[in-house]
Amino acid sequence: MKRLLALQKVIELRSFSKAALALGYTQSAVSHMVAALEDEFSIKLLYRSHAGVQLTLEGAQVYPLIQNAIRQYQAMQEKVQEIKELSSGTVRIGTISSISAHWLPVLIQKFQEKYPQVKFILHQGNYTTIPEWVRTNQADFGFISPDALPNTAVQFVKSGVLRAVLPLNHPLVQRKFVTLADLAPEPFLELEEGVYSEPLTAFATANLRPNVKLRVHDDYSILSMIELGLGVSILPELVLRKTAYQVAILPIQPELTRKIGIISQKIVMLPIASQYFIDFIMENVDLLP
Repeated sequence: MKRLLALQKVIELRSFSKAALALGYTQSAVSHMVAALEDEFSIKLLYRSHAGVQLTLEGAQVYPLIQNAIRQYQAMQEKVQEIKELSSGTVRIGTISSISAHWLPVLIQKFQEKYPQVKFILHQGNYTTIPEWVRTNQADFGFISPDALPNTAVQFVKSGVLRAVLPLNHPLVQRKFVTLADLAPEPFLELEEGVYSEPLTAFATANLRPNVKLRVHDDYSILSMIELGLGVSILPELVLRKTAYQVAILPIQPELTRKIGIISQKIVMLPIASQYFIDFIMENVDLLP
């Protein structure tokens, strides 16, 4: 394309030296580009006359097509620039409920202050469904625990603490903290997270077997059940923010944490809006609770 643009400028200014000055090249470089173009086409495009540089008869026939190619190239550049400026685009995210409720609202709000035309589609799932959505192109990227897919590239974002959640009238509520051994015999409400569960992994590591009575996909359903005295659970501290449920929340010793990272499509397949949003997330990790 540089050679076509050089030819265009030579014809416009009727001079190799003026074209070189306008383009920021040496005259020799412009002459070489035009000569290379003539070699590629195997025809003479220009000749010099007393009026300056002009198109040959063959060049005059080809030049309208060259101008059209340049216009298409410029239109393509304009569209690319438009995409880079995110005047449009859709970000498709696979997410878990705690991230949907406590991370994404503030992130989307601030992102749309800069890119108001970008739209978002959220698919709520777990550590099994989210990677599958990314693999099958139903989501551009998703939030999962890096520990759920140890052999897969997952970009770490942030860790959060896990807490024990109990009914208000439970005897353990009087303690300053609880242990996994305290919780193991209790009716346990498990948050169904797919291929990996931080609490179940912690119990297994401690050689304990929890008394799982119910598996539930939604964090807030578990909180409602604990409120009614159906059992105890271990949930991310993030879930317990702004909750109106009447439950007791206690630290666990030793402390348990949950890691959250991003799994995404390959960079060549990732839409520009999603690339920008992932970068935005990583730049604003300190905003996240």
